[in-house]
Amino acid sequence: MVAPKYWRMVLKLSGEALAGSLGYGINPDVVNTIARQIKDVMESRVQLAVVVGGGNIWRGVAGSAKGMDRATADYMGMLATTINSLALQDALEKHGVDTRTQTAIEMREVAELYIRRRAIRHLEKGRVVIFAAGTGNPYFSTDTTAALRAAEIEAQVILMAKQVDGVYDSDPLKNPGAKKFEELTYIEMINRGLGVMDATAATLCMDNKIPLIIFDLNNEGNIKRAVFGEKIGTYIGG
Repeated sequence: MVAPKYWRMVLKLSGEALAGSLGYGINPDVVNTIARQIKDVMESRVQLAVVVGGGNIWRGVAGSAKGMDRATADYMGMLATTINSLALQDALEKHGVDTRTQTAIEMREVAELYIRRRAIRHLEKGRVVIFAAGTGNPYFSTDTTAALRAAEIEAQVILMAKQVDGVYDSDPLKNPGAKKFEELTYIEMINRGLGVMDATAATLCMDNKIPLIIFDLNNEGNIKRAVFGEKIGTYIGG
């Protein structure tokens, strides 16, 4: 039997991924499909943490661009990520997956407060840990949250689930001749301005030597393929 290549990882989901074809809000069918894929991965006895964005509900940067105070807009975004996290938790538990949601902002009636050692203990017990509310600070993206939490829990890889099957040199939806990269270094990603993640998140990954795998979430089974080391999407490291 083939063993997983990675045993502890962070799965980064965009908020838009939860919206599916709706484009906004939460699509229960999409969330259920994601939960089913995560359950399939967990049957291999790996340790999985999840960070979910909030762009399907609210984007702090967009609110700020329209005149809202940036910190206030970002805190609203953190609440949006918590809504998404609870939706994913509910779907996972309906599939029999033991789950804990931890928030960077205290909201005891909703979820646990993030504590690094407690999160690691949950992972060791086979629970999926969902990190909500970003880093708890404005001006930081959920990509940075994924990089920070991955470093804190000593994850071996960050799996970035996208709506495209990897990283391209231009938008493949607008340019049919866009070139897909099989592998990149962090420096190449930053210098080319490929928009995989923001500079803060990229630097955190580079400094802590945490590789990224960018793949298409719409292709069911890709999460497990990435965990088992199959060559899918784009690998970023070095």
